[in-house]
Amino acid sequence: MADLPAPLKVSPLIKFGRWSFLFAGVLWGVSRHRSLSKKEAAIREVEEKTRAAKEAKLAEEKARLAKAELMDLAKAAGIQDFKP
Repeated sequence: MADLPAPLKVSPLIKFGRWSFLFAGVLWGVSRHRSLSKKEAAIREVEEKTRAAKEAKLAEEKARLAKAELMDLAKAAGIQDFKP
């Protein structure tokens, strides 16, 4: 292993700048997280309001498709008077 020279002393101005940018970054991250959390909460609230209508529509569509499938199977099996 090579002998390395002793590390240089870092200027107090550079140390202050590094710590300042670190602190500023943490503050920016906290404020960004808060703003995005508020937006996401609003989106979730809207989705909760529309979920019931979407689920009802999907259930209705599923029932309609099941009925149509039963009618097709009855027709393929040769059953004339099939009513689900």
